[in-house]
Amino acid sequence: MLILGLLVFGMAIGGLAQVLLGSSARHIDWPMALGAGLGGSFVGGLLASLLAGDGLNLRPSGLIGSVVGALIVTAVAGWWQGRS
Repeated sequence: MLILGLLVFGMAIGGLAQVLLGSSARHIDWPMALGAGLGGSFVGGLLASLLAGDGLNLRPSGLIGSVVGALIVTAVAGWWQGRS
């Protein structure tokens, strides 16, 4: 059940990152959203939580870090796809 929750959370954060970067809600690349959400959430959320001193608990700093991390991963992926 935890793995399913992580996948859904990752997709939601990745989709939110795509919408915040200007993609319309109808054209969300869901595989990209899953990858960006999971990768960005792991790196950004973990880093923000540890820097804020919250440890590994679910806190707002981790959620904000997850969104910021997913935004960075999505922006870099969009830039990389635009190069070719």
